[in-house]
Amino acid sequence: MGEHLKHIALNAFKLRNGHVQQVTVSYRLYGRALHTAPIILVNHALTGNSAVMSWWQQQVGAGKAIDTNKFTIICIDIPGNGYDGDVDHLIYNYQDWTLGDVATAFIETLKQLRVCYIHAGIGGSIGGSLLWEMVVQAPELFSTIIPIAADWKATDWLVACCHVQRAFLENSSQPVIDARKHAMTFYRSPESLKHKFNREKTNQFKVQNWLDYHGNALKGRFTLPAYKLVNHLLTTVNATSAHDNNLLQALENSDTRICVVSIDSDGFFVPQEDEETVALLKPFREVSHHYIHSIHGHDAFLIEHDQVAAILINQLIALKKAHVAAPCY
Repeated sequence: MGEHLKHIALNAFKLRNGHVQQVTVSYRLYGRALHTAPIILVNHALTGNSAVMSWWQQQVGAGKAIDTNKFTIICIDIPGNGYDGDVDHLIYNYQDWTLGDVATAFIETLKQLRVCYIHAGIGGSIGGSLLWEMVVQAPELFSTIIPIAADWKATDWLVACCHVQRAFLENSSQPVIDARKHAMTFYRSPESLKHKFNREKTNQFKVQNWLDYHGNALKGRFTLPAYKLVNHLLTTVNATSAHDNNLLQALENSDTRICVVSIDSDGFFVPQEDEETVALLKPFREVSHHYIHSIHGHDAFLIEHDQVAAILINQLIALKKAHVAAPCY
């Protein structure tokens, strides 16, 4: 079952900086009816959306790794991402927001859906970072989280990339197009581009045509306010902001299993950061670390379908026999 886009209004939503505003959150449900099967939350990536069976159809569906015959799948849009096409739901005061605020909005949305227990949270890129934020804010919400090509913090490298993106978004005559073209260069790897194009030319290098295509494609489906928001949110990733930047302290009230998935060629959320995180956590809690081996860089979690599926199936196999959590009231 893939339902139509639904909305929940969060009235008088209070941000961490004290600002209060009305927020409308959109979401979709897939698979088994809510509260009749184990629940999986799938958090989308930067320019993704709640239509998970469109952009991740290789992993979500009947008989697939995230099996709609066995699970209820919830996918929530980052508020202000513009997916519902309603300009009144865009967020123009994007600098007031942090990814921690988005986590709060997601948790409140789940409460309104009477969901107080999620068997597995899965997210790639900023969607994985959002899982870290959520598990700190709601320590008993998840049984397992699986952040893929993500991190619990914004590194200097991540902030630097987003700073250049912001320059395009504020100064370019075609901001969404130029920012997207720049972003594609760090979503992939030099080896990936060589493998794909090998310096081939028509009227210009094929890699240039490819970048132009992705820039124009995003402009057709993503608004400038939405892009400014999500780019800014990346710079605010810090699940430990209320815990003196101490990850162990931030997670001390949670028994959630953590399955970290890295991409060995990722030049955006670099795998060395994940290695340090796993080494820090392993003596104190249940954590595992898995690798996607690929030449394709950060986007490999959307390309290496068989490897991703194998990891997800291994992590979700126990859920097929999991009890169904009662709805909370």
